[in-house]
Amino acid sequence: MATTATKRAPAKKAAPKKAAVAKAAPAPKKEVSLEATVWSNAGAKASTVSLPPELFAAQWNADLVHQVVIGMQANARPVTAHTKFRGEVSGGGKKPWKQKGTGRARHGSNRSPIWKGGGVTHGPRAEKVYAVKINRKMRVAALASVLSRKLRDGQIIFVDSFGFQNPKTKDAKAMLVAIANGSGTKELVTKRKNAAVVAFAKKDSASEKSFRNIGSLTLAEVRNINPVDLMTKKYLVIENPAEALPVLMSRLSK
Repeated sequence: MATTATKRAPAKKAAPKKAAVAKAAPAPKKEVSLEATVWSNAGAKASTVSLPPELFAAQWNADLVHQVVIGMQANARPVTAHTKFRGEVSGGGKKPWKQKGTGRARHGSNRSPIWKGGGVTHGPRAEKVYAVKINRKMRVAALASVLSRKLRDGQIIFVDSFGFQNPKTKDAKAMLVAIANGSGTKELVTKRKNAAVVAFAKKDSASEKSFRNIGSLTLAEVRNINPVDLMTKKYLVIENPAEALPVLMSRLSK
């Protein structure tokens, strides 16, 4: 009996080798000028200021900034919610009904968590501590990282002086418009929420009262600015940099 020969599958051709593609060299990092323009309250260029590299030429460290911001928010978290256990609510001294013979489920106290008005199981307690320790070097490095990032992004505006003798919100709004037009930061006035942190070199009641009714701004003294405020606001407006920058530099040693 004749047998049919088995057919062999044709051999697969070897795939041609792909030519090696040369990787492009990474683009050089853009150098940031440490000479910044100081604007007048009328939106004109008043002068320039030299910025310290320790604060404004630091590398961006996202992990460090995230850790510090989360820690500061945890430290500022209010601990007010508090529930009571079954032993802390009033009442419950007498057994609701006898153990047997009523046909109802047995209960020993009407302050049990399954009763209305009873204690709360696994509820929030005021003794819980959310505080997180943040080292001084971490705080300083995070602040320098955020300041440097905002300078590279063109989000820091230096103003020589607001010059308020008496509080006037109308004048403060007109001043912001002039500064925004001069510096090319229109979102300073168009952004309705979290537009900017206005940092004063020292306590200035007239300026604070003029700006505090503008809901898109957060006011602070330079010595109190922190990564949380800077990361949640788009711009940073620093008034009187000649006095403000030494105050910022002093925070490096504290």
